Amino acid sequence: MIDIAKNLEDVRNRIEKAQQKSPTKNPVTLIAVTKNHPPEFVKTALNLGIKDIGENRIQEAQEKFQHLNLDGIQKHLIGHLQTNKVNRAVELFDLIHSIDSEHLLRAVARSAEKIDKIQDILIQINLAHEESKSGIDLDSLDSLVEISQELPSIRLRGLMFIAPNFEDVENTRPLFREMFSQFRRLRDKMNLEILSMGMTHDFEIAIEEGATHVRIGTAIFGVRNYE
Repeated sequence: MIDIAKNLEDVRNRIEKAQQKSPTKNPVTLIAVTKNHPPEFVKTALNLGIKDIGENRIQEAQEKFQHLNLDGIQKHLIGHLQTNKVNRAVELFDLIHSIDSEHLLRAVARSAEKIDKIQDILIQINLAHEESKSGIDLDSLDSLVEISQELPSIRLRGLMFIAPNFEDVENTRPLFREMFSQFRRLRDKMNLEILSMGMTHDFEIAIEEGATHVRIGTAIFGVRNYE
C-alpha cells in the first residue's frame, strides 16, 4: 500500500535540505506528477497541501480533472504537446512546459487568442541533444524567446529541461548548472521566474543547481500503472 503522506513528507524534507545548497536559497515549487495515477491518489495529495499537479497526456488529464476539485490548483502540462491537441491543452492547463518549436508556439498563441486567454509557457531545452526527448537546441533559444515576446496571448515564464537518466546521477550536475546559467541570463533581461528541472531520481541536484520547480511523481505516488 502506497503511503502518500509519508512519501510526500520525505520529498518535502529532501527539497528543504537541497534548497540550502542552491545558488538562490529561494523556495522551490513541488509539482506532483499525477500521470498514470488515479484521481483518488491526486485527491489525497491535494488534501495534503499539494497546489501544483503535472500531467503528460491531454486525454488522461481531461478525464481525470472531471473527478477533482481543482479550484486554486495550478495545472501543468509537462509532456510533449502535439499541434492537433493545442486547443484542448490551452483550455485545460495553466502552464505549458513543453514549447519546443516556433510552429507549436504560434499554434498555442492562436488558440489562446481565440478564448481571450494569456497562456503561460516554458520553453523546453534539449541540452543533451537526446533524440528520444523533445526540446530545442540551445542555439535556437534566443530566437524563440524573441518570437514569444511578439505574441500578445503568450507569457513566457521560463525554461524547462529533462536531464538524461544517467546511471551516476552526479553526471546531471553540469547540465543543470548550464540550464541555470541560461535561465539567469534571460531572467536578468526579462524578469523570468521559472526554471523547471529535476524529477524523482535527480531533483536534489537540480535544486542545488538552481531549479525553481521540480516535477516529482514516483517518489510520491510509487511506480506508475501503465495498463
